[in-house]
Amino acid sequence: MSDTPATDFIRERVRADIDAGRFRGSVQTRWPPEPNGYIHLGHAKGIWLSFGIAEEFGGKCKLRFDDTNPVKEDDEYVRAIKEDVQWLGYEWEEVVFASDYFEQLYEWAVQLITDGKAYVDSQSREEISRTRGTPTESGTNSPFRERSVEESLYLFERMRRGEYADGEHVLRARIDMAHPNMNMRDPVMYRILHAHHHRTGDQWCIYPTYDWAHGQSDSIERVTHSICGLEFENHRPLYDWFLEQLGVWHSQQIEYNDLNVTYTMQSKRNLRMLVAEGLVDGWDDPRLPTIRGIARRGYTPNSIKEFLKRVGLSKTSIMVDRGLLDFCLREELNRSVPRVMVVLDPIKVVITNYPEGSTEVFTAEKNPEDESAGSRELVFGRELYIDRNDFMEDPPKKFFRLSQGREVRLKHAYYITCTNVIKDANGEVAELHCTYDPESRGGESPDGRKVKGTLHWVHADSSLPLEVRVYDHLFVREDMVNLGDLDFRDFLNPESKSVLASARAEPAVAEYAPGDRCQFLRHGYFVADLIDHQSDSPVFNRITGLRDTWAKKKDR
Repeated sequence: MSDTPATDFIRERVRADIDAGRFRGSVQTRWPPEPNGYIHLGHAKGIWLSFGIAEEFGGKCKLRFDDTNPVKEDDEYVRAIKEDVQWLGYEWEEVVFASDYFEQLYEWAVQLITDGKAYVDSQSREEISRTRGTPTESGTNSPFRERSVEESLYLFERMRRGEYADGEHVLRARIDMAHPNMNMRDPVMYRILHAHHHRTGDQWCIYPTYDWAHGQSDSIERVTHSICGLEFENHRPLYDWFLEQLGVWHSQQIEYNDLNVTYTMQSKRNLRMLVAEGLVDGWDDPRLPTIRGIARRGYTPNSIKEFLKRVGLSKTSIMVDRGLLDFCLREELNRSVPRVMVVLDPIKVVITNYPEGSTEVFTAEKNPEDESAGSRELVFGRELYIDRNDFMEDPPKKFFRLSQGREVRLKHAYYITCTNVIKDANGEVAELHCTYDPESRGGESPDGRKVKGTLHWVHADSSLPLEVRVYDHLFVREDMVNLGDLDFRDFLNPESKSVLASARAEPAVAEYAPGDRCQFLRHGYFVADLIDHQSDSPVFNRITGLRDTWAKKKDR
């Protein structure tokens, strides 16, 4: 991984503010998720920025839950988000909630009403929407826009006391219904919502909108750089307007582009449907882009951070190739994880001229990229397993693996030659009989002859059975962001998960704990499943292959 510090326009802005002495040279950030679902790869970008920038510039970062919509929020998501942020390797200064500030937000709303900057509107939601206008046409004033300060204060207090039904009144800022930015056309600040809140219970029945709560929460926390997604760029004038009217600490909002990744869907609504309809195996399904799905798949926090650094930031939405994330992972794991020989679809090989009942041990490096990793022992004997696709009865010209009469090398062991093919009652190949050259121990022939094929293998008696789950992209469509009216279900990849229940592996896999990673030689990088793996019944998930197979598919 690169040790070069990340640099981008946000970090340059922060550095310039420090140099200029703005905010007294301090850096205070926050990351403000709404606790209404599990966070995903797109959220990781915001976490990496808000927490990472605070770390880099000697500042602090709060984890703030913007819990202003009690209908969708739950403590389950609060706990999950905390765990996922920590899994990514970050620690917060403190955990805070927008609901901590409900009383202060209410008092500030009263201040704006008193100053003539807000009013209670009694129009329905449909009427308010209809009179907002369009991007090219001005809106029209509400008939309640000129309500007196006294009446609006009276109604707002009664709204708080729960004397009105949902939707009967709202509190709106009084700005400009002809403003070219539609967010400035008398935006709603409070709505009535008789719903139980996960923290405040039934104490409140009016709730602040995100636009009203967000900037003021930043101000209360003395946030210096409020880092937001690009979708909030058009909301920045409103963010600034509220803070200017109140005359309070004025944070600097800075926006960045979203993280859109090929073959990946990050819509919370659609992800929720995938889970609810049983199209995936829960929120931690390794095919999902949720942080816990990514973790269970076997990606590392460092590979995600390196991916984000290489993608960089801009003010333009782009689509990033998922292959870059896999590249960052391979680059890390190639240097750090042990190698293991695993046969995914076993076919038995009997070395007919090898002494019955005898075994011998070969020594192989755990990781050829890391001498300090040490070595491992491989048991060799008369009966072995190789992968079924490493044998063909009638091979094409460029097939360099095993076939009848052909000689190949067994990695770290001997040259073998297939002499006979044993078939079952259905005519399927059941067993291969081979001979070995005892002079080729270690994989080299003393007479200098060369073979083109090298196969991995495991000893039949000492190898362990394991379950291997081979994961691939959940969708076959590259762009799962711009679907328009298309149904995302139509693009599900029927081959996104396959379970190989009869695989065999070196005995070393029994020592792996959930979350341990390794390279299955010739197959890719794998991880011991976080939930189902046990030493006496190993379960491994494929994280990624040794190369980008999807790039080849796209070129066909």
